[in-house]
Amino acid sequence: MSTLKDRLRTDLTAAIKARDEVRSSTLRMILTAVTNAEVAGKVAKELTDDEILTVLASEAKKRREAAVAFEEGSRPDSAAKERAEAAVIQDYLPAQLGPEEIAAIVTAAVEQAGAAGAGPKAMGQVMGIVQPQVKGRADGAAVAAEVRRQLG
Repeated sequence: MSTLKDRLRTDLTAAIKARDEVRSSTLRMILTAVTNAEVAGKVAKELTDDEILTVLASEAKKRREAAVAFEEGSRPDSAAKERAEAAVIQDYLPAQLGPEEIAAIVTAAVEQAGAAGAGPKAMGQVMGIVQPQVKGRADGAAVAAEVRRQLG
């Protein structure tokens, strides 16, 4: 069993004992998403820590998008709940990259790909270099926007 999954289960037990409703319900949701990912496909398998991080990043993104949708729909109470859940999930994800760090990684990738001045048609090539470096540590939309900005 992966160490991250063990940590999630241990933290769930602690949250239940501490009667922390938000944390315990969020951890239950995460563990359910991990289990669903394990049994998805033709053959059930145990997820690695990297695969669990991918599930966590996906769940965090869902919470951020839902919070924005609730804000736009004038439902601040629901938006606050989604943000609280996103904060719990964020505890298990690696530290997020800042805009400057993303820009530096993209600049290096553009140089590596020799795509300076190539325009949008080189986007896929640059993203292919950048994605493995930022996986789970940066929002894909922010990375894509930076690549677009640097490619011109």
